[in-house]
Amino acid sequence: MMSVDTLHAPASPLLLDGVHFRSENPADTDRIEAIHEVTFGPGRFARTAFRLREGTPHDPLLSLVAEAGGELVGSVRLTPILIGETPALLLGPLAVRPELKNLGVGKALMRRSMEAARQHGHRLVLLVGDLPYYWPFGFRVAKAGAIEMPGPVDPTRLLVAELIAGASDGVGGAARAAR
Repeated sequence: MMSVDTLHAPASPLLLDGVHFRSENPADTDRIEAIHEVTFGPGRFARTAFRLREGTPHDPLLSLVAEAGGELVGSVRLTPILIGETPALLLGPLAVRPELKNLGVGKALMRRSMEAARQHGHRLVLLVGDLPYYWPFGFRVAKAGAIEMPGPVDPTRLLVAELIAGASDGVGGAARAAR
């Protein structure tokens, strides 16, 4: 198995100098939750993507953190789900401490997590997010009406990325936790 640190993530070395990326471990939970609180606030619990993740553990091998100066500064989680009967991953939350936004940490976390998912044999990733940000990582707007979420979602923000060409062909149905 390839270490997360050996995955290549193009970014300006000046922006990411001193940032270390690794798989999340249980000791990171409280620090990640603190970043989520600052980044998303208490309203995050009502969001549809949160409801889809609720009660389902994220995959710790694919969920990554960024550290700088001994502090946790960002994280991304991938959670196993099903879309109809098709296995997929739900990406999110992706969060970076506000004072470090726009320095490349989030993009590096994205590149590394998507590559780790691909290397572990996953085929499809779903998320609710802004297309301009996620487009460079292979995300596109999901086919209208194909995926049913457990709550309201702006259809222009329901995005999928194929880790294997054609992985989304014919995929549809209710998105739900993989148990």
